[in-house]
Amino acid sequence: MREKIVFATGNAGKMREIRMILADADVEVLFMKDAGIDPDIVENGSTFAENALIKARACAKLTGMMALADDSGLVVDYLNGEPGIYSARYMGENTSYHIKNHNLIERLDGVPDEKRMARFVCAIAAVLPDGTELVTEGTMEGRIGYEEKGENGFGFDPVFYVPEYGLTSAQMDAEQKNAASHRGKALRKMKQTLYETGIWKACI
Repeated sequence: MREKIVFATGNAGKMREIRMILADADVEVLFMKDAGIDPDIVENGSTFAENALIKARACAKLTGMMALADDSGLVVDYLNGEPGIYSARYMGENTSYHIKNHNLIERLDGVPDEKRMARFVCAIAAVLPDGTELVTEGTMEGRIGYEEKGENGFGFDPVFYVPEYGLTSAQMDAEQKNAASHRGKALRKMKQTLYETGIWKACI
């Protein structure tokens, strides 16, 4: 029987990506709803890694299972790293990303391409039942576009232009995005770490 793990998210977009990336892992991935938990987690860390660990620890404690969690966000150089770890709460948790994206576009009005550099950052944390903690990180480099483009992504994806592909993150298909994305890179690093340490018997 495959090992069950819990992934600390309820975000539908993230869940789709995570299921695809972990499809070849010999584990059954449960999300918080699947595991019957709805923890009230205060993400008060000062880095993506700290916040990912806070979420993973909470889910591991509640379920007794190995828990994975991610914390990710958009870092815009011209805006001194905003919104950063506050990406999900940028302009208020209930503010639509359409409004958030247009706010970024307005704040960068007149700023040339070379100064619109930005990156998505993701930290993946794993907390094992024995208390072992692991963290991996990944980034996706790009720049802020001039308008929203694409329907395939979520969050800031429609305004995040990736020159390597000539597309926004929201214009990429699932295979392209999982190969290039910050979350894909961090999660594949975590799979590899778990495989190399023998925690997972087969995950690639």
